[in-house]
Amino acid sequence: MSIQSFDPQQQSLQQAVLVTPAAAAHFKRQLEKSQGASAVRLSVKQSGCTGWKYVVDLVKQAKEDDLHLPLETGVELLVAQDALPVVSGTEIDFVIEGVNQQLKFNNPRVKDYCGCGESFSVN
Repeated sequence: MSIQSFDPQQQSLQQAVLVTPAAAAHFKRQLEKSQGASAVRLSVKQSGCTGWKYVVDLVKQAKEDDLHLPLETGVELLVAQDALPVVSGTEIDFVIEGVNQQLKFNNPRVKDYCGCGESFSVN
Protein backbone atom coordinates (compact mmCIF):
# COMPACT_ATOMS: atom_id res chain seq x y z
CA MET A 1 0.00 0.00 0.00
CA SER A 2 1.31 3.44 -0.88
CA ILE A 3 0.25 6.94 0.02
CA GLN A 4 -0.07 9.46 -2.79
CA SER A 5 -0.46 13.18 -2.48
CA PHE A 6 -0.77 16.14 -4.80
CA ASP A 7 2.27 18.37 -4.87
CA PRO A 8 1.59 21.48 -6.97
CA GLN A 9 5.35 22.00 -7.27
CA GLN A 10 5.74 18.67 -9.08
CA GLN A 11 2.55 18.46 -11.15
CA SER A 12 1.14 20.98 -13.59
CA LEU A 13 -2.13 22.74 -12.81
CA GLN A 14 -3.78 20.96 -15.74
CA GLN A 15 -3.08 17.60 -14.07
CA ALA A 16 -4.92 18.63 -10.91
CA VAL A 17 -8.39 18.64 -12.51
CA LEU A 18 -9.38 18.49 -16.18
CA VAL A 19 -12.59 20.10 -17.41
CA THR A 20 -14.17 19.11 -20.72
CA PRO A 21 -15.48 21.83 -23.04
CA ALA A 22 -19.05 20.71 -22.25
CA ALA A 23 -18.48 21.12 -18.49
CA ALA A 24 -16.75 24.49 -18.98
CA ALA A 25 -19.72 25.73 -21.04
CA HIS A 26 -22.12 24.44 -18.36
CA PHE A 27 -20.18 26.29 -15.64
CA LYS A 28 -20.28 29.48 -17.71
CA ARG A 29 -24.07 29.23 -18.15
CA GLN A 30 -24.56 28.63 -14.44
CA LEU A 31 -22.42 31.64 -13.50
CA GLU A 32 -24.32 33.85 -15.96
CA LYS A 33 -27.58 32.88 -14.21
CA SER A 34 -26.19 33.29 -10.70
CA GLN A 35 -26.65 36.19 -8.33
CA GLY A 36 -23.14 37.61 -8.16
CA ALA A 37 -21.03 34.44 -8.20
CA SER A 38 -17.74 34.82 -10.05
CA ALA A 39 -16.21 31.32 -9.88
CA VAL A 40 -16.95 27.63 -9.53
CA ARG A 41 -15.43 25.88 -6.50
CA LEU A 42 -14.79 22.14 -6.28
CA SER A 43 -14.36 20.55 -2.88
CA VAL A 44 -15.16 17.24 -1.21
CA LYS A 45 -16.78 16.31 2.05
CA GLN A 46 -17.06 13.09 3.97
CA SER A 47 -20.37 11.48 3.16
CA GLY A 48 -22.23 8.22 2.77
CA CYS A 49 -20.95 4.78 3.57
CA THR A 50 -17.89 4.86 1.32
CA GLY A 51 -16.17 8.09 2.26
CA TRP A 52 -16.27 11.14 -0.03
CA LYS A 53 -18.73 13.23 -2.01
CA TYR A 54 -17.97 15.94 -4.60
CA VAL A 55 -19.25 19.43 -3.81
CA VAL A 56 -19.56 22.03 -6.58
CA ASP A 57 -20.51 25.56 -5.53
CA LEU A 58 -20.86 28.88 -7.28
CA VAL A 59 -18.91 31.36 -5.16
CA LYS A 60 -18.24 35.09 -5.05
CA GLN A 61 -14.60 34.71 -4.08
CA ALA A 62 -11.90 32.11 -3.52
CA LYS A 63 -10.77 30.88 -0.16
CA GLU A 64 -7.20 31.78 0.73
CA ASP A 65 -5.65 28.40 -0.13
CA ASP A 66 -7.78 27.48 -3.18
CA LEU A 67 -6.00 26.39 -6.34
CA HIS A 68 -7.03 28.68 -9.25
CA LEU A 69 -7.61 26.99 -12.63
CA PRO A 70 -8.73 29.42 -15.35
CA LEU A 71 -10.79 27.71 -18.07
CA GLU A 72 -10.88 28.67 -21.77
CA THR A 73 -14.46 29.94 -21.37
CA GLY A 74 -13.26 32.62 -18.97
CA VAL A 75 -14.60 30.73 -15.96
CA GLU A 76 -12.32 30.31 -12.99
CA LEU A 77 -12.41 26.88 -11.37
CA LEU A 78 -11.29 26.90 -7.76
CA VAL A 79 -10.18 23.65 -6.16
CA ALA A 80 -10.09 23.40 -2.39
CA GLN A 81 -6.55 22.66 -1.23
CA ASP A 82 -7.71 19.90 1.11
CA ALA A 83 -9.59 18.22 -1.78
CA LEU A 84 -6.51 17.85 -3.99
CA PRO A 85 -5.42 14.44 -2.63
CA VAL A 86 -8.91 13.12 -3.48
CA VAL A 87 -9.60 14.86 -6.82
CA SER A 88 -6.14 15.02 -8.40
CA GLY A 89 -6.38 13.72 -11.97
CA THR A 90 -10.19 13.95 -12.13
CA GLU A 91 -11.90 14.87 -15.39
CA ILE A 92 -15.15 16.80 -14.98
CA ASP A 93 -17.63 16.33 -17.83
CA PHE A 94 -21.19 17.51 -18.42
CA VAL A 95 -23.38 14.91 -20.09
CA ILE A 96 -26.90 14.87 -21.42
CA GLU A 97 -28.58 11.46 -21.47
CA GLY A 98 -32.15 11.73 -22.72
CA VAL A 99 -33.85 14.31 -20.51
CA ASN A 100 -31.20 14.02 -17.77
CA GLN A 101 -28.24 16.38 -17.46
CA GLN A 102 -25.43 15.96 -14.97
CA LEU A 103 -21.83 16.57 -14.12
CA LYS A 104 -19.75 13.39 -14.27
CA PHE A 105 -16.52 13.02 -12.36
CA ASN A 106 -14.10 10.59 -14.01
CA ASN A 107 -11.63 10.12 -11.20
CA PRO A 108 -8.92 7.53 -11.88
CA ARG A 109 -8.20 7.32 -8.15
CA VAL A 110 -11.67 6.00 -7.20
CA LYS A 111 -11.52 2.42 -6.00
CA ASP A 112 -15.10 1.94 -4.80
CA TYR A 113 -18.57 3.53 -4.93
CA CYS A 114 -21.37 3.02 -2.44
CA GLY A 115 -24.45 1.17 -3.65
CA CYS A 116 -26.59 4.27 -4.07
CA GLY A 117 -23.80 6.19 -5.87
CA GLU A 118 -23.62 9.05 -3.36
CA SER A 119 -20.09 8.48 -2.12
CA PHE A 120 -16.78 7.00 -3.19
CA SER A 121 -13.39 6.05 -1.82
CA VAL A 122 -9.97 6.57 -3.35
CA ASN A 123 -6.65 4.73 -3.39
